[in-house]
Amino acid sequence: MLGKTYLTKQASLLVKFAATTSDSELSAKLMSKAADLKAQADPMPDRDQGPQAPDVSPAK
Repeated sequence: MLGKTYLTKQASLLVKFAATTSDSELSAKLMSKAADLKAQADPMPDRDQGPQAPDVSPAK
């Protein structure tokens, strides 16, 4: 499963690409995809909960 950080970065890149293109149809599609990624990322916890090594204590 993709994490919130990854999805947020991808959405941000799509918005930047949309702003640089002169093709309005492509820009709209990129913005739509960015919105989809943001909608996927929003309900996720702020920190990605990936596996941790056994000797790593959780952050406080």
